[in-house]
Amino acid sequence: MTQSDKFLLAGVVGWPVMHSRSPLMHNYWMEQQGLNGTYVPLAIKPGELDAALRAMHPLGFAGCNVTIPHKLEAMKIVDEVDEVATKIGAISCIVVREDGTLFGTNNDWLGFLGNIKQQAPDWRAEAGSIAVIGAGGGSRAVCYGLMQEGATEIRLVNRTHEKALAIAEEFNGPIRVLPWKERHDALEGAAMVVNTTSQGMDGEAALNLKLDKLSPTALAADIIYTPLETPFLSDARERGNPTVNGLGMLIHQGPPAWKRWFDVIPMVTEELREKMERSIAGG
Repeated sequence: MTQSDKFLLAGVVGWPVMHSRSPLMHNYWMEQQGLNGTYVPLAIKPGELDAALRAMHPLGFAGCNVTIPHKLEAMKIVDEVDEVATKIGAISCIVVREDGTLFGTNNDWLGFLGNIKQQAPDWRAEAGSIAVIGAGGGSRAVCYGLMQEGATEIRLVNRTHEKALAIAEEFNGPIRVLPWKERHDALEGAAMVVNTTSQGMDGEAALNLKLDKLSPTALAADIIYTPLETPFLSDARERGNPTVNGLGMLIHQGPPAWKRWFDVIPMVTEELREKMERSIAGG
């Protein structure tokens, strides 16, 4: 059976998940590529993930994305986890193989880098120190990506100092951990600052970070995309810093998943970004 004869299936697994913009994006690509298929949200309660993932093969799924709260639990369920996901410590993408076995990887770091490179084409990881705020799963993906790009110094700051120290120890790279109280000073001389926390997301308090010592040419990036402009990015923009929001991180982790699922690389277009921005702005 050729791919054109098959109805292609993929989805995103999470709880809750109906707010996800992933189906909008992936179904746009289905149409763009002229494929017969769909991408669906799969609301799977904690404790039911194993059964749901094992059902994917008989149901004909090529794979799925994994989001909160399942990224860690999925690692224990899949049959194989690649080196990247093992290093980052979470799975964001599962491939259902022809024999029914499940393969897990993490494309979040590719999404982060793809977004930065598209929105700030002149950006170079080795151009100067990079301050990273937060030490959760998003931070691990960002730090991994920055290291792959040749970052010379990552200044890692987190409220829970031990979590930041754990990343520095595990990654064994150019990561310097600073206490939370020194987060404002960590921006001095930095060429880039990245917020990887949930602070500033809809319903969350704004990130408590003073930008006084940030160079006016430094790039300010956030991995949040609801809202499209967090208070942190708004403050940075108002003082003249170039900014990048987190929407492109979601968009750019898609093509690597498609390559694994369907052996197709969809195009990231301005039309897609605008479509997703309108969806987010409309709630």
